Amino acid sequence: MRRTASLVLLAFAVFLAALAPLLRWYAYPRLAKIPPGQYQEMVLEAKDATLLDYTAGMQPKKVDKVTIVQTLKGNVEASKEIEASAGKDVVVWDTLTYIMGPDGKMVSQIPERYIFDAHSQDPVHATGEMVDGDPVQRQGIEFKWPFFTEPRDYLYFDAQTRTASPIHYVGPRTYRGMDVYYYEQTLPWTKVALPKKMPIEGIDPKTFEQSTGTSLWYQAKAMFWVDPVTGAPVNAEQVIEQEMRGGIAAGAPDGRLTVFAGHVKMREDYAAYTVDLVKSNRTKVLALHTYAPIGLAAGALVLFGAALWLEARGRRRGGAQDGEALTTRLTADV
Repeated sequence: MRRTASLVLLAFAVFLAALAPLLRWYAYPRLAKIPPGQYQEMVLEAKDATLLDYTAGMQPKKVDKVTIVQTLKGNVEASKEIEASAGKDVVVWDTLTYIMGPDGKMVSQIPERYIFDAHSQDPVHATGEMVDGDPVQRQGIEFKWPFFTEPRDYLYFDAQTRTASPIHYVGPRTYRGMDVYYYEQTLPWTKVALPKKMPIEGIDPKTFEQSTGTSLWYQAKAMFWVDPVTGAPVNAEQVIEQEMRGGIAAGAPDGRLTVFAGHVKMREDYAAYTVDLVKSNRTKVLALHTYAPIGLAAGALVLFGAALWLEARGRRRGGAQDGEALTTRLTADV
């Protein structure tokens, strides 16, 4: 009976030992991916900001708050179409950045379509990739870092400049009890395109720039606190400056007219929600990548040990019984 039990335990040990690496190196790379139908909303605020008042003589003024609402929606149908030609799992995010002044009225809105590999987060170039209606070919990452982010610099795409530049790993940090990696990207003054949606109706950005000689310039410092397991930012901040130069700004000091200047941060309730969401997803990724394979391997060792113990105990008992039988036969012969 013990021999049968030890063989059963040994079989289970072999099964678990084979399943552990299979889960880690076969199942995890295929199962760990961004879902194509994800939807997320984020509200950011810039308090005590400077904002250009288009209705009061085109003059910048201090305002209590500028609100930025970012929505992200996974386009499942577009993902399926691109996957058919790309031959891999693809995610398509349609995003909208909607900026409101203190009165709740629109300042600008910028739509984007971001197409990327569901596993690696590398950009995938396909028809429809754009920022504010302008076709782009992204390089580097945007919105999200890869799973198991490394403590190194990455190439990060900036939607305003339509270019990618290094975002530097600064070091480890603790954010709301989470161990994260902190990254910074500093962009110098760069001429950028005027938003196609502006507060004043009927203005065509290209015509406006050509007819008035006015151009929009932008500089920013971006800061991200990234969970290294999921690659998801748990916090993001930007110090942004935008100004018009030339044309209608010629009469301003130094020929520059501030359009926006402020420190953009997540609203408190959305910051707390983001941390909870990332913690939940972190547990799922670790379960697939680390906890389950290690647990299976440990279980295999325990079962293997139990099988050896039962086998050894059975042999000792069988040896003892054989000894008793031999003694009985010798006694009988005498």
